[in-house]
Amino acid sequence: MGDILILYYSANGATAALANEVARGVARVDGMHARVRTVARVSPNTEASEPAVPVEGVPYVDHDDLEDCCGLILGSPTRFGNMAAPLKHFIDTLSGPWLSGTLNDKPGAVFTSTGSLHGGQETTLMSMMLPLIHHGMLITGLTYTADDLLAETDSGGTPYGASHVSGAMGDRDLTEIERKLARNLGERVARVAARMAD
Repeated sequence: MGDILILYYSANGATAALANEVARGVARVDGMHARVRTVARVSPNTEASEPAVPVEGVPYVDHDDLEDCCGLILGSPTRFGNMAAPLKHFIDTLSGPWLSGTLNDKPGAVFTSTGSLHGGQETTLMSMMLPLIHHGMLITGLTYTADDLLAETDSGGTPYGASHVSGAMGDRDLTEIERKLARNLGERVARVAARMAD
């Protein structure tokens, strides 16, 4: 039926781990496939550049990935309550897809990781939603009927999207609740996209 693009930036692996769980959720929906992509790092050193193709790991995103997807899920670690610069840098290149309406009426969602529970999860999620709204996307969060969203937790998970608390040193693994909520988010976006395709 179609691809859900899971586009993320991960500095230390926590957001990448969350992206993998989101992809597992997408795969639960018949006919839907997770296309996982990342973005290149940015550097204040204007002489430095990243290779055009990553040496290893997840491929870099390009504009064709946006054209081909039937839904988009963005992920980023928190940087002072905002998405990280590498993801924002890529989003800032999307004037062409915006002008052509490439993402209009497609479901979109977001996920994040933070060093602490009060490290800016919800504002980071909202900072990623704003460009999706400008692109005409239909925002899809987690519902309070999702298992574990209302459970007592000392970790991530909000109605705005899936999240993970990685700890101040980035050494905390995803909890089972964080994994489950990330899978629920991926599955929900895939189900919405599948219904829209019918």
